Amino acid sequence: MANEPTKVLLEESQIPRNWYNILPDLPKPPPPPLHPATLQPIGPDDLLPLFPADLIAQEVTRDRHVPIPEDVLDVYRLWRPTPLIRARRLEKSLSTPARIYYKYEGGSPSGSHKPNTAVPQAYYNARQGVRRLTTETGAGQWGSALAFACAQYGLACEIWMVRASYDQKPYRRSLMRAYGGTVHPSPSAVTTTGSRILAEDPGCPGSLGIAISEAVEVAGGHDDTRYALGSVLNHVLMHQTVIGEEALEQLAMLGETPDLIIGCAGGGSNFAGLVFPFLREKLAGRMAPVLRAVEPAACPSLTRGVYAYDYGDSAGFTPLLKMHTLGHTFVPDPIHAGGLRYHGMAPLLSHIYELGMVEAVAKNQSECFKAGLRFARTEGIVPAPEPTHALAETIAEALRCAETGEPKVIVTAVCGHGHFDLPAYEGHLAGHLEDVPLPQERIDTALAQLPAA
Repeated sequence: MANEPTKVLLEESQIPRNWYNILPDLPKPPPPPLHPATLQPIGPDDLLPLFPADLIAQEVTRDRHVPIPEDVLDVYRLWRPTPLIRARRLEKSLSTPARIYYKYEGGSPSGSHKPNTAVPQAYYNARQGVRRLTTETGAGQWGSALAFACAQYGLACEIWMVRASYDQKPYRRSLMRAYGGTVHPSPSAVTTTGSRILAEDPGCPGSLGIAISEAVEVAGGHDDTRYALGSVLNHVLMHQTVIGEEALEQLAMLGETPDLIIGCAGGGSNFAGLVFPFLREKLAGRMAPVLRAVEPAACPSLTRGVYAYDYGDSAGFTPLLKMHTLGHTFVPDPIHAGGLRYHGMAPLLSHIYELGMVEAVAKNQSECFKAGLRFARTEGIVPAPEPTHALAETIAEALRCAETGEPKVIVTAVCGHGHFDLPAYEGHLAGHLEDVPLPQERIDTALAQLPAA
């Protein structure tokens, strides 16, 4: 493999024409969402106040492949296909025989993988006549992606940004406003939910669960408004499979077969988008990579949470989802990987984890920022705090290969750049970022409030 190119684009082929739905290929289906009042499986009509009919259909479809509308492909062409890059300089710095490849999603208009689902969500809502979308955002990647997507289809966009990130990342909220979005810190005084939480705790740093409650509250109260979610739900994970489908073809062009695929995981969209097409190939017996999710030690839903029915938001507005959860009232410490600060993991990914098809590990932010700096100083890209979790595990695995001499092929995804996260890197360089331990009592307190389902 000495002469293969460092970077591969799909210039000889096309952007994927279909999203991949993994549900038909699983040995058994995941448990259904439940109505919070009746505890019975929800039907499509229960979701109509929040989502357009097309997205509801995608949420439950058994079709293996879902065609991508031409209008969506037209916007995708602004940045897709994205490159698969061999991290040769990182390999050299680690003195490893491993071959490391990363799929770089930071070249999208908003700087991350999030437009892969923001664009189709805005498209389907606009086609149904919706005039405004509400949403939450942690680090700001999803909020800026949805604001960009809404601008493409003439929709208003209202965003609740977790207070910790709102304060840490001022330029993320500036980007949302540049695209035409309205941004509130969450918890906010704009909603009943936010006002109640602020009355109880004026200094609350916020959480994705709280921000979801605020966005859902506003969407549910207006006929011309719907809600858009940046992770967790089946249709969101499916939209992201363009990442893995492209990576599969790019690796085939190089004659490479992966031994290990590593992705960061908060709600699950980036990890699922990269991994699901490879899991399809693994289930079919065409390859056998290990699939490993990396989550923050400050919000470890897979590695320390429980698999149970829980609300997707803090106030209990959403259906009950069977997922790995730390409890819907759990408020993580304000680490800089704001996009990974969600109390639960996508139900579909949680189900696959329960089936033993993927692994999970947790990392502290100090190790992750060190990995991010090493990557920046070798590969030239400053990654967002979220993918530094995957990079930290990639580096650890490459160093294990250096010890054993095993020439593994490792694939990861750098799901966004860190240009708006430089204050976090400055804090790390100055020695101000600490790894805050997460006592089991905090998790137990939140889990004690799980709904009886």
